[in-house]
Amino acid sequence: MVIGIGTAAGCVSLPVILLLLLVGVIVVCGIGFLMWPLVLLCDIFDFCGSDGGGNSDQVAEAMNGDGGGELYSPTVPRDLLATVRKAGTLCSQIGPVVIAAQIQQESGWNEKLVGPDGAEGISQVPPDKFEEFGEDEDDNNETSGLDPEDSIMAQGRYMCSLAEQIDTLLSAQQVKGDSLDLTLAAYDLGLDAIKDAKGIPEGSPANAYVVGVRSSFALYSGAMKPPDGEDYPSLTPLPVPSGSWNAADG
Repeated sequence: MVIGIGTAAGCVSLPVILLLLLVGVIVVCGIGFLMWPLVLLCDIFDFCGSDGGGNSDQVAEAMNGDGGGELYSPTVPRDLLATVRKAGTLCSQIGPVVIAAQIQQESGWNEKLVGPDGAEGISQVPPDKFEEFGEDEDDNNETSGLDPEDSIMAQGRYMCSLAEQIDTLLSAQQVKGDSLDLTLAAYDLGLDAIKDAKGIPEGSPANAYVVGVRSSFALYSGAMKPPDGEDYPSLTPLPVPSGSWNAADG
């Protein structure tokens, strides 16, 4: 899995998030997208003189939220917009903003990425979980992690399965923490690791992963708009953007 930045962020203040983001840039490893946190910081706090950014209170609220709001459509490739939205309606716990932010963290929207653990495609679903949750979404007679629609829908199903199991563990007081943070960490580490630690393991890269995903909530919810005349902040080229948007899109 791609490693992001920080620690579990359910109730973190904005200054703490800023510090964690900066630390995350230094410690991140593997196939993580190192420049993404810096781009985000530039846009939120205007460190780099960009024309983007957003209200810091709205950005902090989005980062600490549940990712359940409307998806800001211009940040998502047009050909994948419907699939991301569909994946974000499979269960009440996982919205389309979470799906999009997780894709940003996992692959930077790179449909052909193959991870060091053998995970394939845009959502980097673990191979055994893709075998369980993957389906032929576009009726091309093939189910493949390198097919973005198959990958995204498998991601949505797996996340919903994890969320349901996490909620059961929380109700039984077998784990502690924020439900969404625990679900994201389980996607990154596996559910058994969360069970064994009774939460997100201290010092685990999953802490970084959680805030890495949350750091994109502001962008994909529309709380932070991309700078004028620029594509969204990704290290991979943005495919055809979704184009015009209205008030319903955020």
